[in-house]
Amino acid sequence: MSEVVDAAVKALNARLSGGGIDGSVRFVIEEEGAVRIDQRGARPDDDAAADCVLTADVATFQGLLDGDVNPTSAFMSGRLKVDGDMGLAMKLGSILA
Repeated sequence: MSEVVDAAVKALNARLSGGGIDGSVRFVIEEEGAVRIDQRGARPDDDAAADCVLTADVATFQGLLDGDVNPTSAFMSGRLKVDGDMGLAMKLGSILA
């Protein structure tokens, strides 16, 4: 498993405070792997099925986690791709910001 994915899982679980979200989101970090966020929290993921799939490169993803990249700006500029439930993707803004 990628160190980037490991660090992302830890950071996201800390932000979720032991909880989760309604639905399932798969965050694909290009060339590193993927993270699933659902009712059980965040964990490494290799299952392509999800209500919403977000895709970004490592720099964009790290910027989202660090608060240096605005999720809406990243989406509008094409650095963050969203496939599936857009409402669920918007809910993640508070977790990523």
